[in-house]
Amino acid sequence: MNNKPFKYCPITKEKDLDELIEELGDSKVVMLGEASHGTSEYYTWRTAISRRLIEEKGFCFIAVEGDWPESYIVNRFIKGYQNSGSKIADVLQVFKRWPTWMWANWEVAALIEWLRDYNHLRNGMEKAGFYGLDVYSLWESLDQILKYLEQNDGQAAEAARSAIHCFEPYNRDPQDYARATAFVPTDCEHEVIEMLQRIQKEPAFTDDAEYEFNAKQNALVAVNAEKYYRAMIKGGANSWNVRDSHMMETLDRLLELHGPDAKAIVWEHNTHIGDARYTDMANDGMYNIGQLAREKYGRENVKLVGFGSYQGTVIAGRAWGAPMQKMDVPPAVKGSWEEMLHNIDTDDKIILSKDLKEVPELQKWLDHRAIGVVYDPKYEQFGNYVPTVIPERYDAFLYFDETEAVHPLHMKAKGGKEPDLYPWKY
Repeated sequence: MNNKPFKYCPITKEKDLDELIEELGDSKVVMLGEASHGTSEYYTWRTAISRRLIEEKGFCFIAVEGDWPESYIVNRFIKGYQNSGSKIADVLQVFKRWPTWMWANWEVAALIEWLRDYNHLRNGMEKAGFYGLDVYSLWESLDQILKYLEQNDGQAAEAARSAIHCFEPYNRDPQDYARATAFVPTDCEHEVIEMLQRIQKEPAFTDDAEYEFNAKQNALVAVNAEKYYRAMIKGGANSWNVRDSHMMETLDRLLELHGPDAKAIVWEHNTHIGDARYTDMANDGMYNIGQLAREKYGRENVKLVGFGSYQGTVIAGRAWGAPMQKMDVPPAVKGSWEEMLHNIDTDDKIILSKDLKEVPELQKWLDHRAIGVVYDPKYEQFGNYVPTVIPERYDAFLYFDETEAVHPLHMKAKGGKEPDLYPWKY
């Protein structure tokens, strides 16, 4: 390829985001990706983009690849709810499930600080929110439901107790539950669905719409988590699809909660936000939230922004539940999208997909790096690249030639016993 085969904007300061913000600002949903869960620049620049979308373009909330109960605690904190905590570092301690560094890090702390300051002079639903889209928190969500229903010991509370009783033999271990139900036709599907239906019919306890939403969302998490864990033990694409369908359902519910003019920002890995139809994931029958959102709201109303880098460092673990460590990320493999961008020049850059449409070399499949929470640089070339048609998978791409690892808040991870249940690789 020639030295500058397409237009791009070097990125060194927040002002360089101007054209990107104009490209994104009129859409209903903006999804901001990442090529790893442990790279500082991805978090920092997603924060910069999100700030401007909230301040200048009226976006209502940020929804992340995190568990609902823990993220809702952060949401309460940034909105100044009573008894929601006073110190950011203390509030982020709620992220105890491995990999803790994904949300318990200094880069996220900076985002939370800004959101709290932004919300300080605003009221009610004018405040920007922070929510979790993920599906893992089966037991935590059941605990939250029962706590909520203690105010009204009716049919819904009884249904919740029945669901919790059904799961008790598995010692709060989703692997035990999944394995048991794989071989014996006895599961808790009926109990969690009954609980959800009862809670949906339950009259509101208060006039706080978000408080009521939280209870119903925890019930939905329990239903979909139970489904996810059963699917996971069987292998194949279904568990991935259950998870991303839940994320999309949660995003829809949050948009409805915030009203007809609501606009959402989503933070997830590239493998979730980049349209799966333009990767080899589609060959395995997999879809993702980026694809689902485009299909539901229309491509003009959903903007997908990928992130990537050529080399640097990252926080990850050598195995599931292993201690987090700072690892070197080697130069991207020959022929990859990242190597192509590095060979053009070593500038950090913003690329809009509309500027790639007339470049023949980019209308074909290119290897595109994807690093998971479990990572070993020695084997990167064998499993960390996703064949991708870049201009179709994303609407824009932020490239950083050399990146550094995210800065974790050091805490002890709660358990390390879920390797088989974490989705796919990312």
